[in-house]
Amino acid sequence: MHLDLNLLTALDALLDEGSVGAAADRLHLSQPAMSRTLSRIRHATGDEILVRAGRSMLPTPYAEQIREEVHHLVTRAQVVLAPTAEVDPATLERTFTLQCNDIVAGALLPHLAAPLAATAPGVCLRVLGEAAATVDELRRGSVDLQISDETPDHADTRSVTLLTDTLVVVGHRNLPHDPTTWQGFAALTHVVVSRRGRTRTRLDDLMERHGLRRKVAFTVPTLALALRTVAAHDDLITVATTLLGTDSLPAGLRAYPLPEPAEPVPLVVAWHARHDRDAGHRWLRDLTTRTLTALTHVPDPAGTAPLYGRA
Repeated sequence: MHLDLNLLTALDALLDEGSVGAAADRLHLSQPAMSRTLSRIRHATGDEILVRAGRSMLPTPYAEQIREEVHHLVTRAQVVLAPTAEVDPATLERTFTLQCNDIVAGALLPHLAAPLAATAPGVCLRVLGEAAATVDELRRGSVDLQISDETPDHADTRSVTLLTDTLVVVGHRNLPHDPTTWQGFAALTHVVVSRRGRTRTRLDDLMERHGLRRKVAFTVPTLALALRTVAAHDDLITVATTLLGTDSLPAGLRAYPLPEPAEPVPLVVAWHARHDRDAGHRWLRDLTTRTLTALTHVPDPAGTAPLYGRA
């Protein structure tokens, strides 16, 4: 029997996406080409793999049974065939996709611009924002490097926690209430940063222990938008991370300590195991982690400075 290992890659995409069209987009194929590939997979396995259910397609019991094994085989093949030689950034011609929130992107990209232009002019960084829903972009292969506050739980995903960050309150210098007390914090009007539009965060749990609730006037998807909103009115506040989130506050704003410490926020860099031996990807990981580590700040001990100074 002559095996076409490309069928495994296609099968992995089909099972992951649950759609011929989405699998075709992922593998940069036309939809008719992917439909023909699905027919070949059905012929090879003797199973329908995906069956029509209304407007969607559902995996057969056999497809569900082999899903993880197929993904493991594809991942192992990619690792085995990946080049192991060192890469010369000066000759590297490649587009890498990073996924992170606006806080990380705003801190990281300005510090990558000069090194990339000088040492790797053929490299393009394609930066995506965090998705509104939790999607495993690393597993799907649509993201090369993911920077977030979550440690992936898949066995075929690698990650490193670079640091843990603390939370601070950001507001005007002349706030009508003291945000460093729970009563003052609750009395002020809040702008919540949430890519999913959630109004509740871990801070609400802390406030409820003191019998308090807060008023949320806005939920916005990015810190940049939250800071612009807070800057427009002197009784609005938001919450940001200390090390990266308060790097450049708008005029008139300053950072205050929370009434009590909240759970630290980790900064996690993650990638798929298929890239472990990929020299180009390893170069990008090293550059990114070195740059982020160098951006660590030290907060002003008195909590009175409008910004936090560099270490």
